Amino acid sequence: MSSHQENTIMSKWRGGALAFLLAVGMPIAAFAQNAIQSINSSQQGSSDVVRIELSEPLAAVPAGFTIQTPPRIAIDLPGVSNALGRSSVELNQGNLRSVNVAQAGDRVRLVLNLKQAANYKATVQGKTLLLAIESSGPAPAAAAPTEQPVRFAESLNTNPLALKDIDFRRGNDGAGRVVVELANNQVGVDIRQQGQSLVVEFLRSTLPDNLRKKFDVTDFGTPVQTITTSQQGDRVRMMVEPRGSWEHSAYQSDNQFVLEVRPQKVDPNKLTQGPGYAGEKLSLNFQNIEVRALLQVIADFTNFNVVTSDTVTGNVTLRLKDVPWDQALDIILQAKGLGLRKSGNVIWIAPKDELAAKEKADLEAKQQITSLEPLRTQSFQLNYAKAEDVAKGLTGQGASGGGSGSGTRILSPRGSVIFETRTNQLFVSDVPSKLEEIQSMIGKIDVPVRQVLIEARIVVADDSFSRSLGVKLGATDLRGLRGGVPGWSVGGDNRVSIGGNLNAIGAQTRQTTATNVTFSDAQFVNLPAIGQGGYDPATLAVSLFGANSNRFLNLEISAAEADGKGKVVSSPRVVTADQQKALIEQGTELPYQVATSSGATSLQFRKANLKLEVTPQITPEGGVILDVDVNKDSVGQATAAGFAIDTKHIKTQVLVENGGTVVIGGIFEQSDRTDVAKVPLLGDIPVLGNLFKTTTKSSERTELLIFLTPKVVTDRVVAR
Repeated sequence: MSSHQENTIMSKWRGGALAFLLAVGMPIAAFAQNAIQSINSSQQGSSDVVRIELSEPLAAVPAGFTIQTPPRIAIDLPGVSNALGRSSVELNQGNLRSVNVAQAGDRVRLVLNLKQAANYKATVQGKTLLLAIESSGPAPAAAAPTEQPVRFAESLNTNPLALKDIDFRRGNDGAGRVVVELANNQVGVDIRQQGQSLVVEFLRSTLPDNLRKKFDVTDFGTPVQTITTSQQGDRVRMMVEPRGSWEHSAYQSDNQFVLEVRPQKVDPNKLTQGPGYAGEKLSLNFQNIEVRALLQVIADFTNFNVVTSDTVTGNVTLRLKDVPWDQALDIILQAKGLGLRKSGNVIWIAPKDELAAKEKADLEAKQQITSLEPLRTQSFQLNYAKAEDVAKGLTGQGASGGGSGSGTRILSPRGSVIFETRTNQLFVSDVPSKLEEIQSMIGKIDVPVRQVLIEARIVVADDSFSRSLGVKLGATDLRGLRGGVPGWSVGGDNRVSIGGNLNAIGAQTRQTTATNVTFSDAQFVNLPAIGQGGYDPATLAVSLFGANSNRFLNLEISAAEADGKGKVVSSPRVVTADQQKALIEQGTELPYQVATSSGATSLQFRKANLKLEVTPQITPEGGVILDVDVNKDSVGQATAAGFAIDTKHIKTQVLVENGGTVVIGGIFEQSDRTDVAKVPLLGDIPVLGNLFKTTTKSSERTELLIFLTPKVVTDRVVAR
């Protein structure tokens, strides 16, 4: 090759290299030199126009997005720098407030702060970027943060109707349920949130006087504290005052409207708390944008700092309209297989496998530190709990009386504990982090146990009534005894003497004007009344005799009536600690003999006593759950083997409010009996048949009632 050819080739190569550098370098120079020179605004018809003057023309219309709350418009200008000398431009014209200019690497973001949310249209005219913003008129005056009413149901009633009832209940998940009985299913309802309160309005409704009050439902243990109802024109307003973090929902079933206020569960890994997604809404429209750049877009409009791992790569095409930013972030993470970890206001985004590996490495490092960390010994003085029970709980051995779980060791594998019964102290040797955990746990365990006073009233009432009616009837003929023609004789053979004047009726000796005569004082009907209450019946006797006192008819009527009422009230009382069994009893022990295996007999005893055995449990709402076992035994009738025992026993579990009284059981017995003894045929004759029979009627009623009243003992009660 000649030198001339060599020079020609080198010249061509240099020319090509120069052309390549010019082709590549000119855009780079242009890219680096483009900058924002000025920003101003003007009004054109119904729109606000923002003019951004640049040093170089833009290659294409830049991408951007809008945010509803607070109202903003964001425009990204890649390859552009800020030459304004300041980061904010105040406009205050029409719907515009100001423009913030943020430099991030090799790009600039323009954030237009608006008074009201609006759409925009971007165009490029030479070196000028024009943003036409729809004018929404003057911004409204600032108002109280009140949510707009939500029309839950339209009112179809023509005339106002009265609400029937308002009730409050507690749900299983700790939710407060306000239950309103409506007049019909055509009542209109509006719901809105006003500050920290919920306002429910029932349209075309009236409120009865008995419901115009303030309900204090704090003791139910729900987020709802008070419920206030009042009449406001032709509608009823209900103000519900919750506290803490809560969420609500409402539904209606026929004539029943239910407003449910639930405690909000806080998830530390959730970006914004609340049901579903609750971030500020934004709109995104990107074609084949880098994931890292998209994450930076979201980070710029949140209060979080986003740290993106170097392994996050790839592009994504995304178009969202008025979507909460936390939902938009979740969509991006799911599309690219990413995960996040939140710490304060910092979000770390990385592939899920990398996050899992990082957490595993952290846990292994902590475990190694724990195995090598020097031990420290700390003493704990216990005031109420037993040191032995707590020591067994820390080592996973369970406890006899503290209720500690068994099988789970709280100490680290290197930790140990000893207890001192005399001073009720614990000495724990473990790593410092475990000692802090144990100290926190002991602070919750070593607390005074609340006590409960349980009072029982056992009432045994009986009412008895009995009545008995009876007769004696006899007749005698004395003509044969006096020498005349023998007559008839009815009855037995009781002989008495008759002589002198008749001066006694129904006696064994009858006196006549003749000589003494023995005759039979017969009773052919002997059905007297039965004695009542341990007393003989009262009697009335009449004797009828014929001419010359030769024939006699004897009639004796007896009657008795008894009425008895009795009441036995037993009132055992006992005080015990929460979830501790208590027993109180009083009564008699009856001896009886029992045969032994050797053939001899031994003496044993059986109890006939009054016993109250109860285990209370105080609920978080202030009620008391009682496991009750009540006996009311008494000595019964004597038998060949000894005295019998009359038992009255009840065993149950009940839930009672503090200081309330409940009837836990009752037995009612009534016995009615009628006994008739009579002479066959003669006793069936109407009216006259009463002379040939005896009638006894009895009625007995017995009632057993058991009342129970628990009271949580407070310091004030103990001081008394």
